[in-house]
Amino acid sequence: MSTFRSAAFFIAVATAVAGSPAFAQQTVDAIRQRGHVLCGASQGTVGFGAPDDKGVWRGLDVEICRAMAVAVLGDKDKARFVPLSGQQRLTALQTGEVDVLPRTTTWTLLRDANGVNFTFPDYYEYPGFMVPKELGVTDPSGLSGATVCVQTGSTTEVTVADVSRTKGLDLKPVMFDSVSATRQAFFSGRCDALITDASALASVRATQAQNPDDYVIFPASEKMEALTPAVRHGDDQWFDIVKWSFQALIMAEYLGITQANVDQMLTSDNPDIRRFLGVDPGNGKALGLDERWAYNIVKQLGNYGEIFDRNVGMGSPLKLDRGPNRLFRDGGLMVPLLFN
Repeated sequence: MSTFRSAAFFIAVATAVAGSPAFAQQTVDAIRQRGHVLCGASQGTVGFGAPDDKGVWRGLDVEICRAMAVAVLGDKDKARFVPLSGQQRLTALQTGEVDVLPRTTTWTLLRDANGVNFTFPDYYEYPGFMVPKELGVTDPSGLSGATVCVQTGSTTEVTVADVSRTKGLDLKPVMFDSVSATRQAFFSGRCDALITDASALASVRATQAQNPDDYVIFPASEKMEALTPAVRHGDDQWFDIVKWSFQALIMAEYLGITQANVDQMLTSDNPDIRRFLGVDPGNGKALGLDERWAYNIVKQLGNYGEIFDRNVGMGSPLKLDRGPNRLFRDGGLMVPLLFN
């Protein structure tokens, strides 16, 4: 399916479903009734979202969705993960198959305007190319005439077309419906290059390449993408809970609250900490949650920095630099908002 046909199909579905009262103002009630949050997941990107050898889902995306389960249900394990392809994910959100896409979607105007509400970016990244080192290519200009493995339904369809046109490269996209098929095709030599988020490429190289040193990764463009948890239009309470569940992770790091010291912080005299942890009530009631919802998130999961480090940062096999995902005070793009 072409990019334009995919967009037209998405818009048609979004328009029909977003206006339906069936999904309006009921997500939290549905979650509480069924006893778990339904999270749209990737089809397997280690570090961000993939089951381990025991079938337990792990990764940065996974833990951010678990934070939402803590907020509503008080338990990080009350989240279920539904693997979705690039084509499936937006429709699955629109039709109620999942409650939230935790980080599988780039925030764009067309998506935002047609049935999807984006919350706060939880990961900033640029799209990248991965190529065999033996090609001797270190930037897009060296890919003239190259074939590129692309997953259908992703923003990389547009990126490949834009890079090809603006740089006169005559790139030849080879389209696949799933993440696994796209990656398998690249490693089997069907394409010269693989395109997706640079962090996902780092994960693929580290976990799927026979020899990771045989491949190089470089930016496909200068555009920074905001990868953002998304919910469907029509449910403001759930929209707010998803936004502030992520913000709780950012604010905890800003305030110096960790999984190890959160209990000690309950006795703090700092009014910002007291409001954040629910010692001074009000924030829970505003969201329709327990007053200790933010405390529970940090107690069970830690703060954003802790989650980043153990899943994709220096405490993980990927060892990705935090870069733009640092707090704003540290030179990054993560801005904590006020909990009052």
